Amino acid sequence: MELAELLGVRPGVTALAGGGGKTTMMYTLAQELAARGTVICTTTTHILPPDHLPVLERVDREVLERCRCVCAGRLAAEGKLAAPVQTIEELADLVDCVLVEADGSRGLPVKAHLSHEPAIPEAAELTVVLTGASGFGCPIREAVHRWERFCQLTGASPEEPVTAEGLAALLMAEGFGDLIFVNQAETPERLAEAERLAGLLDRPVFAGTLKGGIWKCLS
Repeated sequence: MELAELLGVRPGVTALAGGGGKTTMMYTLAQELAARGTVICTTTTHILPPDHLPVLERVDREVLERCRCVCAGRLAAEGKLAAPVQTIEELADLVDCVLVEADGSRGLPVKAHLSHEPAIPEAAELTVVLTGASGFGCPIREAVHRWERFCQLTGASPEEPVTAEGLAALLMAEGFGDLIFVNQAETPERLAEAERLAGLLDRPVFAGTLKGGIWKCLS
């Protein structure tokens, strides 16, 4: 089953937050969705420009007649792309699907959020929260972006390992996201921890390895 079908991605705006694979998920979904419609990949924070898609500051229908999938954003510091000139709503009027990377995690597998994060657009009809299974068993201080916030919300200490229970406490305290995707679950041990997480949450949980093209529903 394709990832888009598994997660229930529909025409409109889908936002990706958390850590451990947002960019990989965005482009995996984009490839699938572009086979049957038009797609814009973009951000409300900052992303590196892709080398496999046209990168545009402004998107119009003429471009989309030639390219079924593009990336929209403004050139920012350090060669990254910032939020596009057009609003997410304007972009959504041009295409079938808009995929928005709405969070930054500095390459770490787990992200705890400050009060103003993530930058999920109001037009988002589905929000996927990702977390990386590579963080399980690692000290919170090393595996979590904004680890101080993680500890504040869960009561854990920085040297404790990331566990399914601790991650569930974080996700429940933050309270956003329609579903959870545990990426990097390519070993039996990581998958077992993802299954434990699924049993602790009140939202659908999926797991797999995005780079390996393997995924399934856990709850």
